Amino acid sequence: MTTQITSGVKVSVDVVYQPEYSNPEKLHFMFSYQITIENLSDYTVQLISRHWDIFDSNGEYKSVDGEGVVGEKPVLAPGAMHQYTSGCNLKSDIGFMEGYYEMFKELDGSYFIVDIPRFNLIASYKLN
Repeated sequence: MTTQITSGVKVSVDVVYQPEYSNPEKLHFMFSYQITIENLSDYTVQLISRHWDIFDSNGEYKSVDGEGVVGEKPVLAPGAMHQYTSGCNLKSDIGFMEGYYEMFKELDGSYFIVDIPRFNLIASYKLN
């Protein structure tokens, strides 16, 4: 698990290679990741948008931006957590992702950035 705390918000990531949805012969490698967002601060926050930088070991890079996460813009009171699962496909068996969430602080109406720590996407057979 990879974890990072930014401005009182903890982001943890678990990654699983999905061989049943991958096809190495056709350069298709599927990974799922589960993200847990925990509000360790004393104020309520809302996740507004996300930004991902996705790097493939074949040299490809892509950037993805969007509203919320998996169709939701969760509101987290102090001590609350939100968990979701999503996925990413690569054209090689090794890569990584990193990014950030834009959050809204209800206390003063300000916006701030919460880093999503870099996490590796590695096909399980590469680790043996």
